[in-house]
Amino acid sequence: MAGPVDPELLAAFEHHLRVEKGRSAHTVRAYLGDLRALDGFLAGRGVGHLDEVVLAHLRAWLGSLGSAGAARSSVSRRAATARTFFAWARRTGRTSTDPALRLRAPGRDSSLPGVLRARQAEQLMDLAAVAADDDDPLHLRDRAALELLYASGMRVGELTGLDVDDLDLPAGTAKVLGKGDKERIVPFGAPAAEALEHWLGSGRPRLVTPASGPALFLGRRGRRVDQRQVRAALHRLLEHLPDTASMGPHGLRHSAATHLLDGGADLRAVQEILGHSSLATTQLYTHVSVDRLRAAYEQAHPRA
Repeated sequence: MAGPVDPELLAAFEHHLRVEKGRSAHTVRAYLGDLRALDGFLAGRGVGHLDEVVLAHLRAWLGSLGSAGAARSSVSRRAATARTFFAWARRTGRTSTDPALRLRAPGRDSSLPGVLRARQAEQLMDLAAVAADDDDPLHLRDRAALELLYASGMRVGELTGLDVDDLDLPAGTAKVLGKGDKERIVPFGAPAAEALEHWLGSGRPRLVTPASGPALFLGRRGRRVDQRQVRAALHRLLEHLPDTASMGPHGLRHSAATHLLDGGADLRAVQEILGHSSLATTQLYTHVSVDRLRAAYEQAHPRA
């Protein structure tokens, strides 16, 4: 039996997200994937029309995700997808009721992926610099990309979307297009600027092709680099660092935020650098910093 979310309905909702709400391609894919999963769940319970969906169905769906081991943050996101979709469907007359109006999910997991200690981050960048000593253009690219990720705290999708003209090397800033197509200016320091200069002067010219366009970071065939290539470069280097947690490029973003706050940066300044719409999201990093202070205190103080 077919579920209630047919392809025509999905296409209309996708248009709403992309055109009317201006959501990013990544967000749209996530929403549509969630809805396809919900559609399969509802079809398995004999639900074939939106008007047949009730709150109990949606709660059962979220409960099945939790039972399958999904993280609380993932369950919360799927609840948000359901609320957004059914509110839109009700508003546009595609259903007569909104079963997700009172849908709640477990609170977001406030834990963060593992972060590097400042010394580990320094060692990681040293490894990237040593690898780039062979003047291989891909190694020059990897060093520049990782330096910029850690220096600026930008998301890996923001990094791969950068164009050459988005950099202002003399000012040490980059123009970033973030979530919701919001632009922001992020700073970076001298090590990142140096790595970028080497990439632009020696690495990128050897990879550039007519298909490269304005892309800042390129792959071996001259096209815009993708996130998987950046992730693979980071993993290769982390293999040479003992006692480091397995992490992707987002771990460098978390590390940057934590180290900024550890160094005394203002919380709202860090919020602006990271492009967080809510200060509460940035405050998660203060918990990490406080936990480190507590651990240091308990290890060092004789009356801890």
